[in-house]
Amino acid sequence: MRMNSSPAPCRPGDLPSADLSFLKGLPVEDDSPVFREPWEAQAFGMALALHAGGLFTWDEWAQALSAQIRAAQAQGDPDLGNTYYRHWLAALEALVSAKGVSSPDELGRYQQAWQHAADRVLHGQPVELCARDFAG
Repeated sequence: MRMNSSPAPCRPGDLPSADLSFLKGLPVEDDSPVFREPWEAQAFGMALALHAGGLFTWDEWAQALSAQIRAAQAQGDPDLGNTYYRHWLAALEALVSAKGVSSPDELGRYQQAWQHAADRVLHGQPVELCARDFAG
């Protein structure tokens, strides 16, 4: 696993040994996923964990991700690769909602809460949610 901003590969856990060939279109370098931002690596990890937990099959994942990419392209996304993990995250959100694990409203509340929490925390400090973050 590699993040562009770091000079050396970041290889947490056993992800580099995982067979990622089923994830067509995944940005890779030296047969490892490439991440531009930490949240991209986290979204990647969430997808692997949710699949490992049985929430969806790889076929369902491929269909959800393809649908997100097609929808974005229909709305003018030039498909330069820099939005790939935004589509990845949207596919995760869609699957989590479709499977009844969460709802679009709940996901939206958490997204707003994270934004509130990030706004009140100094740059470089850990972001932690608290009740006031959900108050708006």
